[in-house]
Amino acid sequence: MRQRDVRFRSRQASYATRWIAYDPLVRTVGHHGKDIAQRFDLPLTRLDLVIPARLAFIGLETTGANPLRDRITKIGVLEAEGDRVSTWSTLVNPQRPIPEFIQQLNGSRDATVADAPTFAQVAAELADRLHGRLFIAHHARFNYAFVKREFQRLGKSFRADVLCTVRLSRKLFPEHQKHHLESLMVRHDLTTGVHSGALAAAHLLGQFWCVLKRERGEEALAEAIRQQLKRPSLPPHLDSALLDDLPESPGVYLFYGDNDALLYVGKSVNLRQRVRAHFASDLREYKEMRLSQEVRRLRWQETVGELGALLLESRLIKECQPIHNHRLRRSSDLCTWQLVQVAPGDCRLRLVSGQTADFVRSNDLFGLFANRREATDSLRKVAAANGLCPIILGLEKPAGPGRPCFSHQVKHCRGACVGKEAIGVHSDRMLSALMKLKLTAWPYPGAIGVVERDDLRRVEEVHVVNGWRHLGSARSEVGVQEILLGQSGQGRFDRDTYRLLAAHLGKGRVQVRLLTER
Repeated sequence: MRQRDVRFRSRQASYATRWIAYDPLVRTVGHHGKDIAQRFDLPLTRLDLVIPARLAFIGLETTGANPLRDRITKIGVLEAEGDRVSTWSTLVNPQRPIPEFIQQLNGSRDATVADAPTFAQVAAELADRLHGRLFIAHHARFNYAFVKREFQRLGKSFRADVLCTVRLSRKLFPEHQKHHLESLMVRHDLTTGVHSGALAAAHLLGQFWCVLKRERGEEALAEAIRQQLKRPSLPPHLDSALLDDLPESPGVYLFYGDNDALLYVGKSVNLRQRVRAHFASDLREYKEMRLSQEVRRLRWQETVGELGALLLESRLIKECQPIHNHRLRRSSDLCTWQLVQVAPGDCRLRLVSGQTADFVRSNDLFGLFANRREATDSLRKVAAANGLCPIILGLEKPAGPGRPCFSHQVKHCRGACVGKEAIGVHSDRMLSALMKLKLTAWPYPGAIGVVERDDLRRVEEVHVVNGWRHLGSARSEVGVQEILLGQSGQGRFDRDTYRLLAAHLGKGRVQVRLLTER
C-alpha cells in the first residue's frame, strides 16, 4: 500500500496529512490496523446528481456551544474522493481560557493548546481541504456554524453544502431512538483506533458512511441525502456556478427572462437556501416549473437583516412590476375608514382615499384597503361578526323612514337603526370592533433610523423612516445624512411599508435612533 505523509509543525503542536490508497472492491485496513472505510466513490448513474464525489467528514472540539462567543480548539478532517482517503488534524489555540467544565468533558487543557497555531494560521489549509467538498458532520449545524464564524472573524466567507449524520441516521434507521456517536459506535461496531477527539469523530463518521451504503443501499442513501440537501435541478439556461456564489445571508433576489425581462423578485433571510428551494420544487409546483423554464439570469442584493430585505423587496416589486409578482404591487386606489363624530356620542364612518388621509398625524383611521370594494367587504364582515347596523355604518340605505335594516329583520342587528339600541352604545361597540384595524399615527417627532446589525458579518444598516415612509437605507452616517437632506417630497405612504414598520416597531424587534439633519 502506497502512502505519503506530510507534516507541519508549530512548536509543540502538529497537524498532518496522510493519503491512503484503497482497493475500491474490498474492505481495507488503515495505517493503524483498524477498518476505516470501504470504497467512498459511488457509481455515476442516477446518484451522480445527488451525492457529490468529494466528501469531508468533520470533527471539532470547542470552548463551548455558542459560535458567537466560543472558539475551536481541535479540528479533524477525513477527506474522501473516489477510492482515495486522507486525514488531517490540528490543535487550535482559542486565544482564551478553556472553561473548566469543557476540560472535564473532553480532556482539553489550556497548556495543550497554548503553543498550537491560531485559527488564522490554519485557515488557508482548512479552506483548501474543504473547498468543493460536502461538509459532513454529526450535528452538522453546530460544526458548520463554528467553522463559518471562525472564517468571518478573519473577514472571510465560507460556504459549503452541509450534511448531518444525525439526520441521516434518523432517516435510515428509524427503528432506533438514539443516534449520538456513542450509540452508533455500539450499534454498528465502529472504532476510533488510536485516534482521539476531533479526528476520532471524523473517522467514526467515515465508517458510518460505509455502514449506510452497505446496510441501507446506495439508492436509499442517495435519496436521504437529496431530501436533506434539497439539491435543485437547475434551470437549463442558468449558470450552476451562480448558486454556489449565493450568500447565506438576508437579501433580495431577482430572476430575469428573455430580453432581460424581470420575472420575479423575492426575499429571504438565507438567499442561497431560498433560491435553491425554488428549483428543488420546480417539478412539484406549476408556478415554480414555469419560472424555472423562463429564467435566464439571476441577480441578488444582500441586506443586513430581515427588515431590510422586506423593505427592498416591496420597493422593487412596486417600481419594477415583475411578471410573476402580484401580491405587493402598489395600489392607486388605497383607502381607509375615518371615524367622524356627527353629534355627541354619535360616531360614523366615511371612506377616505389614501391621497387625502393624513396617515402621519390622524388617530381616527381604521384599516388599509386596496380599493373601495375591499374596504366595504371588510366592514360588512365586522358588522356581521359584532351585530352592528349596516345603515348606521353606511353600508345600506334605509327602505324608508323608520324602517329597520335587513340585518335587524333577521336578528343580526340590535336595532340602532330604529332606536332599539342607543346610538351611543352602538358607537361604542363599533369603535371596540374596529380597534384591530386601527392605524397608528406616526409616534416620533421626525425622522428615525431603524437599525439592523449582523454581529457575524460586523455590519450595520440604518433604514431612514419618516411618517411611515421609507426614505432609504444606508450603512454609514454619511449615507444617512444624504438621505435626510434629500427627503423633501421623497417617498409616498405605502400600506405594505406601513405594515412592515408597524410590526417591527410595535414589538420592539429593532433599535430606533432619532435622526436630525447636520
